Amino acid sequence: MKNTKLFGLFLVIVLVVVLVISGCTSEPSIDSEAENSKTRTVVDVYGRQVEMPEKIETIAAIGGAARILTYAGCSEKLIGVTDMDKQNISAMPYTVVNAEHFASIASVGSGGSSDTTYIEELVTLSPDIIIGLTDEDTIKNVADKTGIPTVGIYPEGMFDESFFAALELIGEIMGTEDHCAEVVNKIKGWQKDLHDRTKNIPDADKPTVYTGAVSFRGAHGFEGTYADYPPFTAINAKNVVDETGKSGALIIDLEQVTVWDPEIIFLNPANMNLINEDYTKNKLFYENLSAVQNGEVYSQIPYNYNWTNMEIAVADAYYAGKIIFPEQFSDIDPIKKADEIFNVMLGQSFYEKLAADGYRFEKITIGE
Repeated sequence: MKNTKLFGLFLVIVLVVVLVISGCTSEPSIDSEAENSKTRTVVDVYGRQVEMPEKIETIAAIGGAARILTYAGCSEKLIGVTDMDKQNISAMPYTVVNAEHFASIASVGSGGSSDTTYIEELVTLSPDIIIGLTDEDTIKNVADKTGIPTVGIYPEGMFDESFFAALELIGEIMGTEDHCAEVVNKIKGWQKDLHDRTKNIPDADKPTVYTGAVSFRGAHGFEGTYADYPPFTAINAKNVVDETGKSGALIIDLEQVTVWDPEIIFLNPANMNLINEDYTKNKLFYENLSAVQNGEVYSQIPYNYNWTNMEIAVADAYYAGKIIFPEQFSDIDPIKKADEIFNVMLGQSFYEKLAADGYRFEKITIGE
């Protein structure tokens, strides 16, 4: 009788163990499979309807998209970036703040002006989604050849609606809507603040200004300039180059600068070697400029490098405001303001790193 009871107890234990094991190794439920197979559709900047998984865990960035993904607060989801994104240089702050992570993940393109996408690497990597800041033909080509959902974005300026739209779209895709909304609201707040400080100043009361040594398709000396220059436009500054009726980067005749004789000049510190070299040959031109005579020459940290470093552009606008309109910007410390902007957009202060690499807000003496 005792043995019978023990045998019965043994059978019960075996049955319980079998049920536990079978429960742990059972196939996923139909509900679980359905959850994993859910998709959704978004519309990208080119009006393309892109179907993608409901939840995105991995991203590859082509073109200049990794910078915008950093602003959007989801760079940790990147498993592929371009060779340019791995450069770890202060001229592209997002590459510095992400340096350790980017060094550990795959290269999926060359980046830069002669960008080449590495199709085979993308196929092997198989991210949930590819996000590209590049032209429509490239986006379509990558989508067709990889079979991976590919979304195009194209932010065109520091306060442009296309920039805000790109952040909002990434927030929708990645589930970082709150972060992106906060970044957009902060940028719009800075935009309004910059404009409101100077909107009521009559043109007749504004000093004339010029920005030189602007890099575009390579480095340039004093003659490299910019019409409708965003940091100047943001503060309603009186840019002499706007008289050309043009927009964007251009080369100007130095004789025309002599005619304009701007009262304040801003120069790109990265190209001061070109200006100082020219100064040795053309001293008369520089020494005849009122801004040079009066010591009104200042730095303007370059913000275009593999697309636009939006955070530097906004910081530049505040520094320019402090110099051009000191009364209206009397409460602004340009360095503290820059780090406020960097913390919102990059997640950390960054001015000290820029300064260490020679990009400072400071007065410049040409020829030194």
